[in-house]
This record gives sequence, structure tokens and C-alpha cells, in this order.
Amino acid sequence: MISHPAYAVEPWCLRETELNLDVLAQSESVFSLSNGHVGWRGNLDEGEPHAHPGSYLNGVHEQHPLPYAEAGYGYPESGQTVINVTNGKLIRLLVDDEPFDLRYGWVRSHERVLDLRAGLLHRVCEWTSPTGTTVRVRSTRLVSFPQRAIAAIAYEVEPLDARTNLVIQSELVANEQLPMRTGDPRAAAALESCLQPEEHTAIDTRLRLVHRTTRSHQRVAAAADHVVRGPESTRTSSESTDDVARVTVTALLEPGETLRLEKLVSYGWSGMRSLPAVRDQVEAALAAARSTGWQGLVDQQRESLDDFWRHADIEVDGDAEIQLAIRFALFHVLQAGRRAEQRAIPAKGLTGSGYDGHSFWDTETFVLPLLTYTSPNCVAEALRWRQDTLPTARARARQLGLRGAAFPWRTITGAECSGYWPAGTAAFHINADIAAAVVRYIWATGDADFERRTGVELLVETARLWHSLGHHDSSGRFHINGVTGPDEYSALSNDNAYTNLMARVNLQAAADAAERHAAQAAALGVDAEEIAAWRDAARAMVVPCNRALGVHEQAAGYTGLDVWDFAGTEPEQYPLLLHFPYFDLYRKQVVKQADLVLAMFLCGDAFEEDHKARNFAYYEPLTVRDSSLSACIQCVMAAEVGHLGLAYDYLGEAALLDLADLERNTRDGLHIASLAGAWIGLVAGFGGMRDYGDTLSFAPRLPERLGRLAFSLLFRRRCLRIDITSSHVTYRLMEGEPLQISHGGELIALSKEAPQTRPVEPPTALPEPPQPPGRRPQPRR
Repeated sequence: MISHPAYAVEPWCLRETELNLDVLAQSESVFSLSNGHVGWRGNLDEGEPHAHPGSYLNGVHEQHPLPYAEAGYGYPESGQTVINVTNGKLIRLLVDDEPFDLRYGWVRSHERVLDLRAGLLHRVCEWTSPTGTTVRVRSTRLVSFPQRAIAAIAYEVEPLDARTNLVIQSELVANEQLPMRTGDPRAAAALESCLQPEEHTAIDTRLRLVHRTTRSHQRVAAAADHVVRGPESTRTSSESTDDVARVTVTALLEPGETLRLEKLVSYGWSGMRSLPAVRDQVEAALAAARSTGWQGLVDQQRESLDDFWRHADIEVDGDAEIQLAIRFALFHVLQAGRRAEQRAIPAKGLTGSGYDGHSFWDTETFVLPLLTYTSPNCVAEALRWRQDTLPTARARARQLGLRGAAFPWRTITGAECSGYWPAGTAAFHINADIAAAVVRYIWATGDADFERRTGVELLVETARLWHSLGHHDSSGRFHINGVTGPDEYSALSNDNAYTNLMARVNLQAAADAAERHAAQAAALGVDAEEIAAWRDAARAMVVPCNRALGVHEQAAGYTGLDVWDFAGTEPEQYPLLLHFPYFDLYRKQVVKQADLVLAMFLCGDAFEEDHKARNFAYYEPLTVRDSSLSACIQCVMAAEVGHLGLAYDYLGEAALLDLADLERNTRDGLHIASLAGAWIGLVAGFGGMRDYGDTLSFAPRLPERLGRLAFSLLFRRRCLRIDITSSHVTYRLMEGEPLQISHGGELIALSKEAPQTRPVEPPTALPEPPQPPGRRPQPRR
């Protein structure tokens, strides 16, 4: 979309200068507003035309059968899918009895602007109806960060050329007709009209609908109130039925007069509370919003984002698209997690129904690192959600004959929803990904209370799984067999290097935490013998290596497999999983997404520098990037081993995945992990930031096209600012007590009074490895 003629490239906003129905579905995703609790897709105010209507509440879902030709022990019996809840966005307009529909009449101008500083979506349209009446419509929309149950719209209509009769219908609508989202007719039937009415109310300008989901038994309430400003002729009325509640405003306006509607919408839901309790919940939230008022909500939103940008902004000189893309990415990742509060952060956030609204390992491995250093409270809440789901994860481990907890591959509530065993249950690395997020958060924040209350339990139960899943061989080495690593084109492997290295970190961290917090560990049944067993397994962990080739193996025996026939694969046959059987993929050397290369980033201290370069050169020609999670990691490691031009190309792919709709599926929602990956590419790739070891360290280096990169980080109640050019880097402590960091191995003492500047050393130039034919990233250099 960023290359579409209707879109402009600006540093602080995404601007659409005309309405194009050919990218309407994509625009609904990129213009989505959310706070992690409530999500509104960027549909037009009037509801139509639309591609995918979407109003979401984090955690609200419906259950449906999972299809199996042949069922097996341990297979999940039902799936979970995010549902479209009551739509509070709708504001229909009639102009002299003609519906305001941009598919008819003449659109004189149409502009939408997503203001990343203020967290607002603005729209201005001039339209002439088929009967010749011209009006200007202005609207501004927000989903509040400070008041998490609230979304709001200000909607204004002005006739431009004649006296005009206007009718505005502001609605709450449940069970909207939606496009088919699944090929399974049983699932489709379960999701159709899944909100059962319980109550509807319309009093003056106040509306309320309460429904309950059919199978998941979650109660959902939506309420709305309105402030109407117009000429003396303005009149209002209201009505409600089971699935629709409506306030109607009528007025006769002269040219230059304005009819303005301010709509406040509150949402609430619960799987346990009674109808009166949920009803009162949304009414209370609405009362608070009325007290704040529209302008107060706007001011609160800006204040909240001002604080975020002060600690999180990234400046990029030399590439205007990347500058817009990284701020777009930061904004949407913040939206996905800001008020999720002990709920999952879905792979699409609340921007669409892709992946059924499920959360994956994406959250802990890609999204939480960004939030750890920019909005750490979000991370604590996301990990507390994992802790809340421990009973389900423990039960799943017992079902699998294991100890500890087996966290799900994909889920909304904490129950496993993946019906494909090799790429789901066998991907046990999600346990270590969660543990790594716990370790990173505690290390970066020093939050000892979180470690006691949440961290110890998560680390202990994940470590228990590894110790029961693996085994010591006759020589004492510890193996973890029959697992699937990040590369889902290699399933049920033995000693996947990424899994083993991350499990080693998990085991060591659990042992350390149990010793630091003996009382909490003892309450979980941990004793000295178990701690010693974890340490023994960590020390003896196998990391496979082909010494003849001088490279680490992605899994035991991997380098001995036949290599995929890349030359015989046509460009239109990617992604491979849609055109070839998994049986063929699993027995060949072909990498869906960074796996061993990801291990070199997250466990970099386990590899020598020359090993990193050889490993990268070996796996680069095998990696086809059939996953949006790969480009950012290849960016980081390409930068570290010296391929700065290639790293820059990968950065562009990660950053522009949705804005350029590179995978042709932005219509289903944004790729939140890839957006976070753009931050990882800039901060960890070109900023060279690493957060393992005792000290926060940096080894910056810039590609030729970028003249400057500057970014901020929150670290242990301090704010750092790192400003990089091609020749030097300056480290500033903006807030907090003095701190020691590392620059290229040199320890540097920072204080607010004394910024430090050091030279940037260019990396040693190495021959750039090839990519599989047709899979080279789009060049930006």
C-alpha cells in the first residue's frame, strides 16, 4: 500500500489521499485502532462499502469442532476463533433521503489520516449524491488507552451548496453478516450468528445491547451515548431490538451549518459475571467517559502517546519509507499490548481475524522484546496471562506423559487449538520462548516482585517439562528428541539446536530463580535434588555440529539430508507448504524461517564469531522465508556478520510487510510480530544491542543508505538514547541514575551530565551468500 498512488509517505502519519476499493480490505487493517482490550478495524463510518467488518474484544471467542479424518489420543477436540462482537462504529447518513454510499454519486475528495502521535484516525470526505446534493463529512475516531473499555467517534456533516435534510443513524449492531472465514462448514456454522440476545435498551440518546456466545458462554455488553449539536431543527429519537439499537438524528441545514455527533461506546465481557454485573460494568465505563468528554478523551490519548514516544521513538535519516514504517510498527505493537492486561497478544493484534485470533510464540519472541524496552508494564501483564493459564498447561503436560507445563502452540484461552501435531504440539520450544521472555523482563526491569510472584512459577514449570522431555545418554549427554523447532519445514527432529539452546537457558534460569527465592520454589515442590538435575541437564545439553563442514546443524543429522530442488521450484510455488506435501519438505534441507540463525541471535554467547559467519553463509541459501517471522532475524545476523547491504534489504521486508502488502494477506490483519521485527532489525541489527550477559551491550553499524539512526530504550528505571552515524555513536542517559553499558566490548560509564561518544567500527567485508533462486529480498540499497 505504501507504493500505491493513494498513499503518502510522511514521518508521523499514514495518509490515504483517495478512496480505492481495490485496497479497501488492506486499508481496514492498517487503519485499525485498538488498545489491546477493544479493537476496531478501519471500516468506513457508514459501514459500507466494506471488506471485513471487525469489532473485537480480547479474549472473546467462540468454540467450534476441529476436523479430523482419523482422531488420535491427545488431539484437541475443539478450536477457538475470535468473533466479531457488537459493532459500535456504525454511523449511517442519509442526505435528502439518499444513503451516503461512496459507491454511488461522486466522490469529490476523500482523505484518511492515521495520526501516530495522537492515536487518532481522521477522515474528510466531500461527496455529491446521485440527486446532486454535496456535503462534507468529517470524522475522528479513537480507542482509548487511558479508559480501556471506551472507543469514541466525532462525526460532522456540513451541506456545501443547498439547504439539506440530513438523517444520522448511530447504531449498535450485533451478528453482522460477515464473509466466510473458514472452509470447514462445521466451524462456519458454529460461528454464524453466535451472539444470543439477552437484553436491549434505548433511552433518549443512550443505547445498550447484551448478548451471550452460544458455546463459549461469554457475556458481551456494549453501550453508547451521544452528544448532538446542530441547528434548532435538530431532533433525536431512539429504538432497539435484539441485535440493533439506534439513535436517529434529523436536521434541516443551510450551507455552512454543521450537524455534529459525538459518540461514546463502552464494552465489557465476562465468562462468569451475571447479566446485571456486565450491564453495570459498561454503564459505569460510559459514565466515566461522559465525565471526561470527547475533548478530554482526545487530550488523554495524546498525553499517553507523548509519554510513549518520549521513551520509544526511533529516528531514521536517509529512508523516508522506513521512518514511517518503524513508527507505524511501534504504534501498532503498542496498540496490541497496551491494555491487554492478563490477556493474550494475538498474532494479528485486534486488527483482523487472521489465524483465528490466536496467540503463538510470536508474542514472547518478537513482540515482548520491543515492549520490554519501551512499555514494560505490557510485558508483565502478558506473562501474567501465561501464569493464569498454567493449570491448563499442566493438564496438557500430564496428558502428554510429561512433568511441568506444556504451553499451547496456538490458543486464545490457554487450551491447545492446533490440530496438526508435528507443527503444533511438537513445537515445545514455546516453553523456552516464554521462559526467555521472563528472564529478559526481569533482567531489563529489575522487577523483583514480579520474579517472586510470577517468574519463579513460570520458570520452574517450563524447566520441569524439559527435564522430563529429554534424557541423558550413556555418556551423560542430554538430548531432546522428536521436536519441531522454529523451522516448520523440519518436524519431529532430534536435538534441534534452537530448542536445546533455549531449553538450556530455561533450565539454568529456573535453577537460579529457585535458589534466589527458596520459599516460592519450595511451595512448588522444588528441592535441591531437582535444581541439581536441571543444572546437570543444562551443562550436558547437546548442540549438534558438523565438524567437517565447520557449521552447527539445525538438528542432529540435518546437514546429511538431501537439499531441496530449488532450481526446479517455480516462483509461483512459494510458499512451499501450499504446493508440496509436508512429507517431502520434512526430509530435505529447506528452511521455512530462521531457526539456527535465530538461535545465534537469542543465544549469541553460545557461538564463536567465526561460527556465526559460517553458519549464516550455510543456511542463507536454504532459507525461503515462507514465514513473516524470518526477515527481521536474517537482518540482525546479516548485520552482525558483516553483510550490511543484505541486512538493509531484509529490514525493508520486515518493516514494509503490511504497508506494502508483501504477502498479499494484510486484508486479514496486521503481522504484529513482523512489525515488532522491524524494531528488532534496527535496534539489534544496526544498533547491535544484545541483552544477554551482565551488561547491556551495543556494537552499532549502519548500511550506506542510512545517514543516522537514533533510538531510545527503557532499562532498569532509566531512559537511554543511542544516536548512531556512519562514523560514531553517542550514548546519552536521559533519565535515571548512572549506568554502565558496553560498546564493542568496552565498558562505558553513563550519567545524565556526561554523554559518551565512541567510533563506529565497520565490519570486515565478507562475500555475500546467495539466497534460494527467486527468494532474494527486494533490494533497497
